[in-house]
Amino acid sequence: MSRGSIVATTGDGINDSPALALVDIGIVISLAKATFKKMLQNLVWATAYNVFAVPLAAGVLYKLGILLIPTAGTEFMSLSILIVAINAKILKMET
Repeated sequence: MSRGSIVATTGDGINDSPALALVDIGIVISLAKATFKKMLQNLVWATAYNVFAVPLAAGVLYKLGILLIPTAGTEFMSLSILIVAINAKILKMET
């Protein structure tokens, strides 16, 4: 670094944070924040989905004539996985 060179490195920010603190450009900082934000979004989506869908599939609303048949449950679960995957793919476009 004493010759006027610019030093850049990447890392996960956990075990290599001392090295990242010494370089001119540390790529992990913004990527880690964006990844954490997407993780929280996906966690909220998956939790909300399961809070709604699991009791419905268990027949909580059966007395009201609402029952989630297994094939519909499979389709809804596939939709949930697709939404989480698309949300993760958006991270790649944002960074």
